[in-house]
Amino acid sequence: MARLAGIDLDLFPLNLGGNPFGWTCDKDASFAVLDAFVEAGGNFVDTADLYSAWVPGNSGGESEAIIGEWLAARGCRDRVAIATKTGAPELGTGLSKRAVESALERSLHRLGTEYVDLYYAHFDDPDTPITAQVETFGGLLASGRIRAIGLSNYGPQRLREWCETARRLGVAGPSAIQPEYHLLARKTYERELAPVAREYDVAVLPYLALASGFLTGKYRTAADVAGRARGGAAQDYLDAGGLTVVDALARIAEVRGVQIPTIALAWLLAKGATAPIASVSRVEQLPPLMACAELTLDADEVAALDEASVAFA
Repeated sequence: MARLAGIDLDLFPLNLGGNPFGWTCDKDASFAVLDAFVEAGGNFVDTADLYSAWVPGNSGGESEAIIGEWLAARGCRDRVAIATKTGAPELGTGLSKRAVESALERSLHRLGTEYVDLYYAHFDDPDTPITAQVETFGGLLASGRIRAIGLSNYGPQRLREWCETARRLGVAGPSAIQPEYHLLARKTYERELAPVAREYDVAVLPYLALASGFLTGKYRTAADVAGRARGGAAQDYLDAGGLTVVDALARIAEVRGVQIPTIALAWLLAKGATAPIASVSRVEQLPPLMACAELTLDADEVAALDEASVAFA
């Protein structure tokens, strides 16, 4: 289990992504996934006010609303950590104090809770100075409406500035960052963000941990990609030579007697991730993800995966 500064729960080392809820996963299916996740020991769910605004007829907040209904129906709010986000450019809100406070109130209402365990700035807002961002999120923390601060999709310079400004002002800095990081996206995190995260002791919760499903091994040909909700990303990985990495994962998975996604997530844990974020649309997709908590890769296995993915580093 993992700990995150500000959150009084031992966190399962898989952060369940809520982006399918209200998109590829309707309410009943979402409830089933959430039930299965908790029954298997999970207790950390990630969502955002953006999810799932890209679906025709949706406006954002659908995932939060489903999670809120589930929390109320199951009476388990004190046993599950909830992370959500605001500031996605698609919603046009930005990170001004007024925008963030208003967005948080809407999220709290949809989630049916008085606090969010981990509240992210989803994207940096170049129009809002870092000092103002720090003060805004620090105020939310002091108010008790959030328990910890997260930053997602920040560049290394702005991340460092955020951490330094928080120190200078004597307020809490980010407890976690949420970068894209997986075997097919190593360069930016490993070269630029990881040194800053280590310096300021910030937890790392990578999103797209399974590369939009590509690192499950289900996409091997163009025919596999056709018609899938995330087929565009899968085709890009195919074109970039991603099957070399999948084959390396498959070899280790066969030896270990587990499935490919278990190994992909275990690699992230071996690299120091606190709780990779991965999502499912069906209950039967969940067990190989949960299994990463019980598997530790040895040094040779990590090195083999590093070598197989060197083109992406």
